[in-house]
Amino acid sequence: MAVVKNGEARDLCAAQQQMTGTTARGPGLARTPARRSSARAGAGQNAGPCAPRRIGGHGEVRIAVHIADRLAARVAPWIAARLAPRIGVWLATLAGLCAVVPAAHAAMNFCAAPALQNGEREDANSSVHAMIVEAQAHMNDTPQPLVRLHTEGTLPHEGIYDASIEAAKELELMRDTALAWRATADPRFLKMVDRFLLAWVKTYEPSFNPIDETRLDSLILAYDLTASALSASTRNATVQFLQQLGAGYIAQIDAQKRPLGKTFANNWQSHRVKLVAMTAFALDDRKMIDAARRLFVLQLQNNIGGDGQVLDFGERDALHYVVYDLEPLTMAALAARRHRIDWLTQRAPNGASLQAALAWLTPYALGKQTHEEFVHSQVPFDAQRREAGVPGFAGQWDPKSATTLFYLASRLDKRYLPIAQQLAAKPPAWLGVCLPTP
Repeated sequence: MAVVKNGEARDLCAAQQQMTGTTARGPGLARTPARRSSARAGAGQNAGPCAPRRIGGHGEVRIAVHIADRLAARVAPWIAARLAPRIGVWLATLAGLCAVVPAAHAAMNFCAAPALQNGEREDANSSVHAMIVEAQAHMNDTPQPLVRLHTEGTLPHEGIYDASIEAAKELELMRDTALAWRATADPRFLKMVDRFLLAWVKTYEPSFNPIDETRLDSLILAYDLTASALSASTRNATVQFLQQLGAGYIAQIDAQKRPLGKTFANNWQSHRVKLVAMTAFALDDRKMIDAARRLFVLQLQNNIGGDGQVLDFGERDALHYVVYDLEPLTMAALAARRHRIDWLTQRAPNGASLQAALAWLTPYALGKQTHEEFVHSQVPFDAQRREAGVPGFAGQWDPKSATTLFYLASRLDKRYLPIAQQLAAKPPAWLGVCLPTP
C-alpha cells in the first residue's frame, strides 16, 4: 500500500472540494453541499475525504472512482462546448489538405536507384559520379522553363527548335540530379530538383503534341524519384500538372473516330501511351492505369503486325522509326513492370506484342540484316531532313542507334542484354544508375 503524502492529500482534497462545490466554483459547476466520507483511514487517523489516509482499501477506491466520475461528468461537457467549433475547423482544414494532396508519395518507383556505397560514390569513372559533378555545376542555375516545347515538323534553327532542345536539357538535368540525390542523400540535390520541378510545372502548358512533349518523361521520373521528400507546394503543383497531362492525352485519344489511324496509330501514339502510362503509375491513379493498359493494347493492335513489323516501317521505310516507335512502348512496359504487370508479352487480339516487335528488329540490331534508310518514305519531311543534312536520314541504318532500346528491353527480360552489350559496352548513364544491369 502506498502512503499519500500531505501535499498529495491536499491536491486530492482540493479536487474533491472543487467537484462538490465546497470551495471555489469551477467553470460551469454548481455549488453543492460537501459530502463527508464515513471511511476510516486507520487507527489514530481522522476520518473524512480531506484527511491524509492510506490508499488501498475498498472504501478509498470507491472515493477515487466517485471523484473521477463526477469530475468527468461535469467537466467533459464544458470542454466539448468550447472545443467543438475549433475541432470542426481543424477537421475542415485537414479535409482540405487531403483534397489538395491526393497522394503524398509517387507510386511508380520506376528506378531502383539504391543508395550507393562510398567506394562507388567516389569512383571518378562511375555514371553517378558524373551526375553528381553535373548537378554541382548547375547548383546555382536559375531554371529556364518554356511555356511550350516545339520541335516536331521543324528543322534545326527554325522557329523555337533550338530553344526547345536547350530547354529540354533541364528536364534531363532534373532526372539525373534526382538520381544523384537517391544515390547520395545530399539535401542540396533534393532542393535543386524541387526548385526546377516547381518552375517547370508552374510555367509549362501542355500542347498534347507527343513528339514535342516526349521528353517530359524525364520530368515524370524526377518526380517519381523524389515525391515523398519534395516540399508540399512542389508536390501539389506537380501532381496537378501530371493529372492534367495524363487526363488530357486520354481525352484526346478517346475523342478520335474509330478505328484509329494516322498519327493516332503510328509512333506519335506510342509516345502518347508512354506519357499516359508513366503518369498513371507515378500517381498510382487506378482509373488512369486502366486507361493506360487499354491504350497500350490498342496500340499493339494498330501499330504492330502479326509478324512484329511496325506500321512506321511501312510508312517511312526506316528502322529509325521502328526504334522511335518501340522505345516509348518499352518505357511504358517498364513502368507497368515495376507494378508486376507484364506488358512485354501482352498480346493484342491480332496476336501482336512488344516482344514480337523486338524480335523482328533483332536481326538488324545484330548486323545480320542491313537497311538503307528512308528510300521509299511516304513522308515529304523525311526528304527535307535528308537534304538539310540531319544525321540518320540517309545511308544505312546504324545498329548502335538501338542501344537505348535494347538496354531498356534488357530490364524487362535479361535475354536482351547480350544484344544491348554488342551495341555498346554500357547502357546510357541515367539508365545504368536508375536500373542497374540485372
